[in-house]
Amino acid sequence: MSFPRYPEYKDSGVEWLGTVPVHWDLVPLKQVITRIESGTSVNAIDTPAGDGELGVLKTSCVYHGHFDADENKAVIPDEYDRVACPVTAGTLVVSRMNTPDLVGAAGVVHVSHENLFLPDRLWQVHFDGADPNFVHHWTHAPAYRAQVEMACAGTSSSMQNLGQDQFRCFVIPRPSYSEQTAIATFLDRETSKIDALVAEQEKLIALLQEKRQAVISHAVTKGLDPNVPMKDSGVEWLREVPEHWEVGAIKRFFSSLDGRRVPLSAEERSVRQGDFPYYGASGVIDSIDAYIFEEDLVLVSEDGANLLSRATPIAFIATGRYWVNNHAHILKPIDTNVRFWAERIEALELAPVITGSAQPKLTIEALMNLVIAAPPTEEERASIGFYIQMESKKLDSLLSEARTAITLLQERRTALISAAVTGQIDVRGITSPEAA
Repeated sequence: MSFPRYPEYKDSGVEWLGTVPVHWDLVPLKQVITRIESGTSVNAIDTPAGDGELGVLKTSCVYHGHFDADENKAVIPDEYDRVACPVTAGTLVVSRMNTPDLVGAAGVVHVSHENLFLPDRLWQVHFDGADPNFVHHWTHAPAYRAQVEMACAGTSSSMQNLGQDQFRCFVIPRPSYSEQTAIATFLDRETSKIDALVAEQEKLIALLQEKRQAVISHAVTKGLDPNVPMKDSGVEWLREVPEHWEVGAIKRFFSSLDGRRVPLSAEERSVRQGDFPYYGASGVIDSIDAYIFEEDLVLVSEDGANLLSRATPIAFIATGRYWVNNHAHILKPIDTNVRFWAERIEALELAPVITGSAQPKLTIEALMNLVIAAPPTEEERASIGFYIQMESKKLDSLLSEARTAITLLQERRTALISAAVTGQIDVRGITSPEAA
């Protein structure tokens, strides 16, 4: 819906802010801040503090647009006398040092936590004359982010630091306290509605991804004919497979090209930038000026935590001209149906043959000796590959729609916050969900 504007505006005098309601002030944060506290760096274990324990906040406690007290680490008892700055209600916790997109992230503390303390990378900001909830919403507006980016200019591109003096000088629109509260209440309600819609789309994405994986896994392990006779594979984890399928070790269906891999250091790649994909364990990690391979092959992760977590695919197709380092196994299947073969590898349960816990590893010997079942003819393998391609296309389209919906909702959220905290819309009369 559309919202009314204020009756009269004035030039803010700030180029990136434009006009504001005539009765609003523009002030530096230091005029509404009474003090800024920070904690200390202490030794802690990466599990949340339990009853009777002290905890120190992680910087991730403000990553998701709000303050999350569960994002903390239990302090080692020997360090209890070093903790400082307990978490206090009515304050704004701000990340002063982080990656470029997260430095300056903030969250309001609604409940005090006497057993939780701040680290040195977080600030706890106290206000007088400003509603912390209003200020919090303002930190999501482009007008705030622009000031953060300017203040952090010139620092490291990967880790940026926001100075306290600079933060205190940030310009913020200041309506009356009661109007700040009305705006914050309105935004709490409206952003909650948007967040609920985003959560629905995220749930849909999770369901579609599960369905996609289930459809593919069934196709490459059971085939496309629901009435096909089945047989015991003779392999405990493989169980029943189509009666006419061949059962054998992966080396029966693939040859290894690992001997042709050539790793390049980051420094070497930096002076060899080009158009050819450079593959590692997780897929393309760089582009360089030369290639080793010029055929469609299946790459399989050799090492990394993803071998166990399976957060992303461990088997993927490489096409065209490309280079592969020594962190991905290179498999050439017995035919050109690489989509079927890549998905057949992806459907494998690898945990029993993974070695190492700190750095999980899948050796080429273990991979090539894994037993799989596959259709005996290239024609059937091609049919399954085509089916996977078509089903994936349909589900990927639905996934794309859901992701687009999330992007639009998030843009709507940002625009609504920005309009409200800069006075481009007048929400003072919208006091109830019915009115909104």
